[in-house]
Amino acid sequence: MTAAAQPRFARREHLGLAAAEFATLARLATPAKIQAYLNAIPANHESDGETIHSVRAVLAHRRAHCIEGALFAACALWVHGEPPLVMHLDCDPCDYPHVVALFQRGDHWGAISKTNGAPLRYRDPVYRSLRELAMSYFHEYCDRHGRKTLRSYSAAFDLRRLPPALWVTNDKACIEAHDRLAGVRHYALVTWRDARRLARRDGFERQMAAIVEHPRPTPGLPAAGAEGQRDGPQRRARRAGARGR
Repeated sequence: MTAAAQPRFARREHLGLAAAEFATLARLATPAKIQAYLNAIPANHESDGETIHSVRAVLAHRRAHCIEGALFAACALWVHGEPPLVMHLDCDPCDYPHVVALFQRGDHWGAISKTNGAPLRYRDPVYRSLRELAMSYFHEYCDRHGRKTLRSYSAAFDLRRLPPALWVTNDKACIEAHDRLAGVRHYALVTWRDARRLARRDGFERQMAAIVEHPRPTPGLPAAGAEGQRDGPQRRARRAGARGR
C-alpha cells in the first residue's frame, strides 16, 4: 500500500501496538507534547551495544537516541492525523548523521528532535522550506574539534512507505528503516569550496556545547562528543544516531 493510500489516522490494530502502548501515543496530541516526552526520557547511550529501537522498544526501555526518537515522534504524529515524516541530516565522514521528525503548520515546517545536547533540538514551525529548516542546524552541527560538519539534508521520507512491523513493533534493530531513510535523495547545503572556508567554533561555543542533558551512567567513561552530544559510543558504521546527536 502506498503512503497516499494509507489512512490519515494510524489505528492501533494497524500499528500492531498493545492498548497501553497506543494510549501513551494518544496522549501526545501536539508536537510540543511529543518533544516534552522525548526530553523527559534518558538518552540511549547504547551501553549494551548498537541499537535502532522501534517505537515499541522506546516505550519499553524509555530511552532513545536521535533516529529512535524520530521514529517515535513520527508515529505519535500519525496517531493524531499528521503524516509520519522524517528527515535525514548527513554530514562530513568525520561526523555522524542526525534524524528529525517533521511537521507542518500551514506552509511552514518544524521539527521534533531527540538529542543529548542543547543545539540540535526542537524547531518551531516557522521555516518556509526543508532547506531553511536544515540550515537552522548548520552552525551548531559540529564535531568534537569544533568543525562545522553538516553537508546535506534529505527529502521528507514518509514512514507509511514501510510496514509498521519494520519500525513500530520491530523487536530487532530497525536497520531496514534506517537504510531506506539514508538512501533517500539528499540535497547539498554547502559546496566543497564553501566547506573549506568554514570557521571552527570558538572555545566558548565548544565549552557550552559540552553540556549534556543525560550524562553517561557508567563512571569513568568520557562524555559524548563535545559539539554534537550524541548519546551512544562511537561506531564504525555511520548510522544516524551513532553517538546519539
